Amino acid sequence: MAEVIGVKFKNTAKIYYFSPLKGVKDYPEKAGVIVETAKGLEYGTVVFGLKTVADETITHPLKPIMRLATAEDEKQVRENNEKIPDAMEKAREKIAELNLDMKLIGAEYAFDGKKLTFYFSAEERVDFRELVKSLASLFKLRIELRQVGIRDETKILGGIAPCGRTCCCAGAMSDFAKVSIKMAKNQGLHLNPSKISGLCGRLMCCLEYENEYYEKACKLVPKVGGTVGTPEGEGTVVSNDMLKMISKVKILKSDGSEVYKDFNVKDLEFKRRNCADCDNGAAEDDDNDKE
Repeated sequence: MAEVIGVKFKNTAKIYYFSPLKGVKDYPEKAGVIVETAKGLEYGTVVFGLKTVADETITHPLKPIMRLATAEDEKQVRENNEKIPDAMEKAREKIAELNLDMKLIGAEYAFDGKKLTFYFSAEERVDFRELVKSLASLFKLRIELRQVGIRDETKILGGIAPCGRTCCCAGAMSDFAKVSIKMAKNQGLHLNPSKISGLCGRLMCCLEYENEYYEKACKLVPKVGGTVGTPEGEGTVVSNDMLKMISKVKILKSDGSEVYKDFNVKDLEFKRRNCADCDNGAAEDDDNDKE
């Protein structure tokens, strides 16, 4: 077991573990801390205070918390953030000047202000060596350019998802989950790209949240369009409600009329499916994890 402090950086949702300062037990939530990372000293925010976790959940050795953020540290962070809009504007001007086919997404100053990182997206590989030299000369800092994929672009920029909430990738997810079209099929969703795609144009990350349940549930309900036996005779399945485990069945009466009735799945007779049948035999689409 190890004692850790949970810290996150900027507006990301991912929580990182750090070892506490010796003799310091009180780490208020949302308090600023200066920590050592692979990129040097960084400013982070406390998500939770001193906590004991299993050794297998952490990577040893833990990086240490150097100190609780001082008023001077907080001032440094504010000044870094205030300089970003101007840095972005100047970088866009240089990109246009060099006629580079790239879209500037965001910028980030290192805590000590000695490095400036720009994030961009592009359809093809971009030779930005001349741009780096030009920016380094302009800002008198170490410049780093990072190309990101379409999902990372949305995570950095954020936005309101079709559900009306902040995009999961920007507000709630620590890492991107693997999402496939089969997940939408398991949930019985209409495979309309505009309905199951997020702002990035890829399948919505939230399809993964309840997939474990739907993977099991789809094996327990009859196939849509399949024939089932009901207490009122044989019928054809029209739809399934996998949360209530109810199937809507069309029954053809002896007088030629049709009736639609809901039946509990346990009251129906049908051949149980395996999971491979849940996608109605359609080929699986590529997933959102490919960049």
